[in-house]
Amino acid sequence: MKALSCALLLVLGLCALVLDPPPVHAAGTLLSQGRPATASSTEGAGYAAGNAVDGDPNTRWASSWHDDQWVQVDLGSSQAIGQVVLQWEAAYASAFEIQLSDDGNTGWRDVYATTTGTGGTQTLSVSGTGRYVRMHGSKRATGYGFSLWEFQVYGGGASQPGWTPVWTDNFPGAAGSVPNGANWITDTGPNPSSGEVETNTAANVALDGNGHVNLTAVNSGGNWTSGRIESQRTDFAAPAGGQLMITASIKQPDVSNALGYWPAFRAYGSAYRGNVGAWPAVGETDIMEGVNGRAQSSETLHCGTVPGGNCNEYNGVTSGLGTCGDCQTAYHTYAEVIDRTLSDEQIRFTIDGQQVWQVRESQVGVSTWQAAVDHGFFLVFDLAIGGGYPNTVCGCTSPSPQTSSGGVLSIGSVGVYQSTGAVPPPLSAPPVPGGSSVVKVTGGQGNWGLSVNGNPYYIKGVTFGPQSATADAHMQDLRELGVNTVRTWGTDASSQPLLDRAAANGIKVINGFWLNQGTDFVNDTAYEDSTLASIVQQVDAYRNHPGVLMWDVGNEVLLTLQNTYSGAQLEAERNAYARYVERVAQAIHAADPNHPVTSTDAWTGAWPYYKANTPSLDLYAVNSYGAVCTVRQDWLNGGYTKPYIVTESGEPGEWEVPGDANGVPTEPTDQQKVAGYANAWNCVHGHTGVALGATLFNYGNENDFGGIWFNLEPGGWKFPTYYQVAQLYGGSPSTPAGPVITDMSVPQTVSAGRQFTVSVAVPGTVRYNLMYTSKYVDGGTTLRYADFIQTGANSFSVTAPNQLGVWKVYVYAYDGHGNVAVETRSIKVTVPPVNGTNVALGKPTTASSYQQTGNGAPYPPSNAVDGNTGTRWATDWSDPQWIQVDLGQTTAIHHIQLVWESAYGKAYTIQVSPDGVSNWTTIHSTTTGAGGVEDFDVSGSGRFVRLTGTQRGTTYGYSLYEFGVYQ
Repeated sequence: MKALSCALLLVLGLCALVLDPPPVHAAGTLLSQGRPATASSTEGAGYAAGNAVDGDPNTRWASSWHDDQWVQVDLGSSQAIGQVVLQWEAAYASAFEIQLSDDGNTGWRDVYATTTGTGGTQTLSVSGTGRYVRMHGSKRATGYGFSLWEFQVYGGGASQPGWTPVWTDNFPGAAGSVPNGANWITDTGPNPSSGEVETNTAANVALDGNGHVNLTAVNSGGNWTSGRIESQRTDFAAPAGGQLMITASIKQPDVSNALGYWPAFRAYGSAYRGNVGAWPAVGETDIMEGVNGRAQSSETLHCGTVPGGNCNEYNGVTSGLGTCGDCQTAYHTYAEVIDRTLSDEQIRFTIDGQQVWQVRESQVGVSTWQAAVDHGFFLVFDLAIGGGYPNTVCGCTSPSPQTSSGGVLSIGSVGVYQSTGAVPPPLSAPPVPGGSSVVKVTGGQGNWGLSVNGNPYYIKGVTFGPQSATADAHMQDLRELGVNTVRTWGTDASSQPLLDRAAANGIKVINGFWLNQGTDFVNDTAYEDSTLASIVQQVDAYRNHPGVLMWDVGNEVLLTLQNTYSGAQLEAERNAYARYVERVAQAIHAADPNHPVTSTDAWTGAWPYYKANTPSLDLYAVNSYGAVCTVRQDWLNGGYTKPYIVTESGEPGEWEVPGDANGVPTEPTDQQKVAGYANAWNCVHGHTGVALGATLFNYGNENDFGGIWFNLEPGGWKFPTYYQVAQLYGGSPSTPAGPVITDMSVPQTVSAGRQFTVSVAVPGTVRYNLMYTSKYVDGGTTLRYADFIQTGANSFSVTAPNQLGVWKVYVYAYDGHGNVAVETRSIKVTVPPVNGTNVALGKPTTASSYQQTGNGAPYPPSNAVDGNTGTRWATDWSDPQWIQVDLGQTTAIHHIQLVWESAYGKAYTIQVSPDGVSNWTTIHSTTTGAGGVEDFDVSGSGRFVRLTGTQRGTTYGYSLYEFGVYQ
């Protein structure tokens, strides 16, 4: 999928001729044409079943005008099926199944099912074996019958030419029987990892009699059991020069409350069996993982070491959750291909033949890949309950008491296939070159340059965010980006791998030295002396390393001193800091005369301090974003006699953009970010002879508030800005540019916990995810998964957060080739309206305690009934606590609305009383309060209404903006 036309991308310089790998299920041998066909009915003599398999696009089969109709073809013998193509007339099926049978009468088994048929030509990837193939239409899309121009069945299992079946199972057998023990191990006991709560038993694994094995999760009195099966064989391997395909037809569980459900189809490296400690080095591929009943799946390679490592564990190298349509209500074919026909080996993941994710060997490093991929695997189907993935996605502990019992992970035909071919040259890590380098600032006033070993050098760089130890997983990507330099903020004993791999790949490193921001540089000589000794120690360690370009002392210290000091003291501290940098620069030059020294700050206002106090700097450095194009004039106005580099830049930052309608910073759109990088680079590059290049911000994979704003690869997915930087630097990315979101629409305000609509405009075919951040509510920068339902191709019904304030909602659009586009808008979450009258408003209120001192105090109980969500009641930090309101007379109430501050009640009761002293009657209680806005109906009457908190949700007390009691 290309979200922009190649013609347009060629104009931008971003498009090369990149051929997508063939789909997993390309059409193989056509098996159905001319074979005997029968049907449940025909509309008339001219619409016989045989018309659908005659190869003539002008003849068709048409059924009677009823649901539950079918057409089937006899292939003559049992065949492995890989693809079915339906060419519908206008009367198509909105819900249908593709089924296989050995005798044409019984044992029909689904290899594909959908409730969202589209009509037209539908090309369906399937996997299974049978003599008879049937299209069973269960629901018509029109008032007519079902009508097919052509019903084409293709063979070969994984029907690309050259695929050889290795092993298959279509789960034959009677309902209630067990899978073939020669093929499968049925696991018993707890799962070996990830904190799941279920116990696996053989009773939770059974055939359904229609060519499926069902794994069923059952809750019995709070004790969960479920099913997990493993293939007996552990030798499913891609041969050198060949490919391995693993495929299965799967329907995810479909229950009303799936919190904690974790269905999965995985392949584990053979060494994992019997040695769980070998994970993740021996490799795990998640061909399908679902979570919490979301209509999404994720696909992942796990490898390397934990935590972190080249594969970013425990997350792995992952597609992230992406929409999968009706994957809970219909069977879909999930597959992976391990491709060793390429020097840079690949794993490609598909759903129904559509690629949804890919991982390359160079993304994790040669040795890590070989240990994880180039060997045998065994297959696992697992329906876990609770654990790390569901808990991460829900931000809670799962399952809950409300989680539905009885969910089924249903697996149809499973197949493993191989192809062979010539062995390509292996991917290899280049060696670290020997010898050191000599880097100089050359030229004179207004005509400066850099040289490396006498050769001109202009910095085309990025700041480097990953751990140094993972450098071999990033260097080929950086080369493809066109980068020749990376900048770090710190240098220590862990820097060796980065310097080694950078040098091996022709990349230089600006080695940073972190200096504490806010230190008392006037008086703290002990800190200064110890830090200087540490810096010189690192310079001595790396001065002869060929990867070193220069040394960079400090980051943004001069500006941030204003956060600690003011007035004359601030001025004294800034001059003292600049003098300390001079001392450091002299010491570095004494230890290493062959590499320049610079110092970075956050604005050109730092340069006068360096000019006055730090003559030993070889060049200046500045981090500048929205103001980067003013740096040139600032340099001219300051009369400086040293060149400079820009050590961070890109689109305008949060501190530089105007507010939106909700009063929070307006994050640039994808397209504006692309333009921001181009503008920044052009302004730097345009200051010829003075600006010696830039390291643009940021080559990192954090998928959080800042990562979405600035990272080129948030979450490991290439952002549109990645391709812009590649174009600026003359890079050659291995994949074409991905999707672009051209518009996004959200309402300005939404009610807490209620549904609202989000829509985007995205050319092409993509999968989606939606996230939130509470940055402008509580300062948190972590992104949270939004609960949503996809209601159209590019529209969603989203559940609003429960906590009041301005949130940001993010839409991710993935193209399946490692690219993502992300747009974000703010929403203001408000108190939802309640039918009825708030009879507590303004009434006398008492409480067990309230905070009388501290920031913003006092917080009396009357604040909870004043109708103002800007005021609150807050208690002492202990259990239990209560608040009660006197309604003035006995009143029948039907609804309670609690608007919590962040300090909420996890366990509490609501009670009514006629006198406020005794005779309390409980009308609501919970031990699973979640804070935010809690709305619930009650039934009771009384003059006094009391909330008693027995367990706090935080270490603080209980704090309510509003305690609404409705008549």
